[in-house]
Amino acid sequence: MSSENKLQPEKTFQVKTIGLIVNPVAGMGGAVGLKGTDGKAIVARARSLGAKPVAPVRAQAFLSELRPVKQSVRLVVGAGSMGEDEAKGSVFTYDVFGESKKETGAEDTVAIAKGMVDAGVALLVFCGGDGTARDILKAVGTSLPVLGVPTGVKMHSAVFAVNPQAAARVVVRFLYEGLPLREAEVMDVDEKAFRAGSVSAELYGYVLAPYEPHLIQVNKIASPMTASELRNHAAIGVYIIETMKPDVVYIIGPGTTTRTIGDLLDAKKTLLGVDLFFNKKLVAKDVNEKQIIEAIDGKSAQIIVTPIGGQGFIFGRGNQQISPAVIRRVGLDNIIVVATEGKLRRLRGLRVDTGDPDLDVAFRERKITVVADYQTEYTMGVE
Repeated sequence: MSSENKLQPEKTFQVKTIGLIVNPVAGMGGAVGLKGTDGKAIVARARSLGAKPVAPVRAQAFLSELRPVKQSVRLVVGAGSMGEDEAKGSVFTYDVFGESKKETGAEDTVAIAKGMVDAGVALLVFCGGDGTARDILKAVGTSLPVLGVPTGVKMHSAVFAVNPQAAARVVVRFLYEGLPLREAEVMDVDEKAFRAGSVSAELYGYVLAPYEPHLIQVNKIASPMTASELRNHAAIGVYIIETMKPDVVYIIGPGTTTRTIGDLLDAKKTLLGVDLFFNKKLVAKDVNEKQIIEAIDGKSAQIIVTPIGGQGFIFGRGNQQISPAVIRRVGLDNIIVVATEGKLRRLRGLRVDTGDPDLDVAFRERKITVVADYQTEYTMGVE
């Protein structure tokens, strides 16, 4: 990351108040393959599978990046695990809103957000995913600027920064440099249908969010299923299959382009899950991080993923099962990205948000192979 994109130390501005709400269970379903954590039953299942909290770490990364303006920022945070815990370990002065609870839910997010409107915060920052964005929309509408720190499994909405560090930079530029606001879409999918392999995305409304095209992600854009696009999918699939090596575990991520590889192998690959192939046979479906690590132990492996349409993320959005631990075991040289020519034209570039800052930097320091058609490969950098 270049120095000009980082916050400069010891900047002092007029003191302004930021609201911070953390959804403590957001993102827990990712690595364990649950594709979300909406609802207490799914949260309980995630914990039973060994899921670890994601949101607190992401919130801490956001606050750490914001340290250079600590003298100019005051926080109003949700009680307990909804922001107070992270604020305690930071350098910021803060006030607490609400009551600390052992178990929290959407109603707590809504109540705290409404209270922050009354408190007159200049910007409301939340750590969560699309479900949390819906709760914020319900509470504040367009009465208050909001910004999402990406913490969930599914993040289709256009209210999120590309990562926690970018969120901190957006905050400073908005509060002190006059970054403009825009109406940002709040999107969400039906999680039950999502787990069954069906994407049913819905627009729930708009919030006002700071806009900086390099630091804010756009909403997810679905690829058009034209005849040309389908032929391109097939050509990519044929080429990948022809180049598959024997006795190598192929970790194949979600998406229509990657599913075509399974179709051409007469295998029912999941559309929204991560599946494992070995010697051109499907050997495990909809696996989680632990299952992947067990499957590649002592074996050569490669990862095949496709970027999120419009956003460009190859890791950190909807495929958290392919975790930093998995990526490090496989090696960055053994990653292949597949994307049709049409999808590539609609992307600004490739992005990663693995949750491991050092790994993200390693991605940005190299080029990634992108297969765009039969025997057609490009090398692309990662933003």
